[in-house]
Amino acid sequence: MPKIDDKDAKIIRVLRRNSRSAIRDIAKETGIRPSTVHQRMQKMAEEGIISQFTIKLDNSAADEGFIVFMFVTTNKDLPQAFFQDSHVKEAFGVTGEYDLLIKLKFKDIEEFNAYIINLRKRPEIAKTITTVVTINIKEEI
Repeated sequence: MPKIDDKDAKIIRVLRRNSRSAIRDIAKETGIRPSTVHQRMQKMAEEGIISQFTIKLDNSAADEGFIVFMFVTTNKDLPQAFFQDSHVKEAFGVTGEYDLLIKLKFKDIEEFNAYIINLRKRPEIAKTITTVVTINIKEEI
């Protein structure tokens, strides 16, 4: 697995704040020459350290203001299509009583309710416990 050195870490810190930062601006902020910034960004992308450049949306403006974390116990593996649902934003295998922790986003409680009703019909799902987010304090991409 590739290693990240101090220069790469500086570049990544700038990109995390704004993935559209110009190479010239990254160079100025990090004190690294623009040509070096460009080469390192290309190398990190080729090595898979940087897998994509993306955006962070305002949840409410994107109709994703109703955020839910759900612990799930399964009877068998869920099909890949389950994780490709547009509401599923993150999914983690976890230890303990539950198998998965899933972060989901919805427009509102009605959309969530329709989702959970359909989820309960899936034979792979044994048990869930749901926690609704009341305030978003910090969220990273």
